[in-house]
Amino acid sequence: MPELRIGVLGAARITPNAVLKPALADPEVVVTAIAARDPARARDVADTYGIDRVHESYEALVTDPELDAVYNPLPNGSHGRWTAAALEAGKHVLCEKPFAANAQEAEAVAAVAARTGLVAMEAFHYRYHPFLDRAQEILASGRIGEVRHIEAFFRARLRRASDIRWDLGLAGGALMDIGSYPVHLVRTLAGAEPTVVAATAGVRSTDVDRWLRADLRFDDGRTGFVSASMLSRRPRRSSARVTGSRGSVELENFTAPYRFNAIRVRTARGLRTEHVAREPVTYAAQLRVFADAVLRGGPVATGPEDAVANLRVIDACYEAAGLPPRQPTVPW
Repeated sequence: MPELRIGVLGAARITPNAVLKPALADPEVVVTAIAARDPARARDVADTYGIDRVHESYEALVTDPELDAVYNPLPNGSHGRWTAAALEAGKHVLCEKPFAANAQEAEAVAAVAARTGLVAMEAFHYRYHPFLDRAQEILASGRIGEVRHIEAFFRARLRRASDIRWDLGLAGGALMDIGSYPVHLVRTLAGAEPTVVAATAGVRSTDVDRWLRADLRFDDGRTGFVSASMLSRRPRRSSARVTGSRGSVELENFTAPYRFNAIRVRTARGLRTEHVAREPVTYAAQLRVFADAVLRGGPVATGPEDAVANLRVIDACYEAAGLPPRQPTVPW
């Protein structure tokens, strides 16, 4: 396979940064088709980025025999259905987070991926930047001693009530959207799966969380905390802190380290701050990993099993906060 031919489902706002722009700079990747509910918008995107074909339906795109893979940035409630459909049609899939509406649906998609033997990768782009690698190196070095507590938060201001991320029918809510990042980071840094001890939430509309906070515990006694707010009064920010027996590590802007970042290590010797090189852009690194997995069988850190585990924590957070786990927009 000389190059990876990708088709894009929908014309979501994230699509240019996540796939279209990185593909233009990647000699092994080409976006050759797009489909959207609004054909005119799909044609505009196709013209802007030199995409050859505009399909009239999602079905037509996932069954296109000239495609090797599909990028799925549809609303949360449609992720599972169309990722599974693409896999059944013989396409590898890069799916935006969250991988599905809930853990049960993610398990069903994971089963399809296992049966077909195709690559299914959840698009946690931050995971593929050297910033996280450096953070894990520091923790593994023992500089802050034995890790005892890991916490992470992501806050943003999403004021427009009509935004699909506030739509329960599309599996929306703060935890499902930006909150999936701190859940994933805490799990990744811990290298283990937590139990949700307690959670509280505030809602913007019935069962749709505008903020959610949860206390976590790991089997070895470590604790954790995650927080997400999608209607914050304060500026957009993502940050994390790992507390150990001899110090702490703070991670600033872990979700977009290519824009700016800082790692602050506090020990008895004082405070040391370092900045990891901002390049590559996280989305470009993610696309490179996806292409390598498809073309050469390279490793994927955010595969189906990881996606199922992340959604189990999200589901448990919702239940602990007295809110229902999200559901697929259309059962399949």
